[in-house]
Amino acid sequence: MTSQQSFHYTTADEVINAAREIIESMMMQRETLLTSPDLVRQYLQARLGRSEREIFCVLFLDSQNRLISAEDLFQGTIDGASVYPREVVKAAMKHNAAAVVLCHNHPSCYLEPSQADVRITQRLKAALELIDVRVIDHFIVSGIDSVSFAERGLL
Repeated sequence: MTSQQSFHYTTADEVINAAREIIESMMMQRETLLTSPDLVRQYLQARLGRSEREIFCVLFLDSQNRLISAEDLFQGTIDGASVYPREVVKAAMKHNAAAVVLCHNHPSCYLEPSQADVRITQRLKAALELIDVRVIDHFIVSGIDSVSFAERGLL
């Protein structure tokens, strides 16, 4: 690898990180409502899309669908992460969230939801319903594309 190639990759990473920070700061100003799947998709792709390991992230929202916080709750390996509903419920209560958007990345770039993805989504939805927290969507993202469970009718 030449020094120019190395510089290019560092610059691309810096640009992506800067974009993620700008989008997140806009969302945290409590003026941006997360009513558009495209806005959420762009943010999540910038946040998780280039990760080499699977990360499960939750966006905690207020009753107006404004972002309270975004947390990477679980990290795994290149092809999976263990997700514990109890920890998601605890975090939702800590943030006093009214709704959540679930997300995880697939480092392999294969975006089709697995049966395990569908099952954990249903378990999380059931657990969060007990404390009156709505699951708005679950996204699977990669660096180049994403899948919305809501758009596919999987919620």
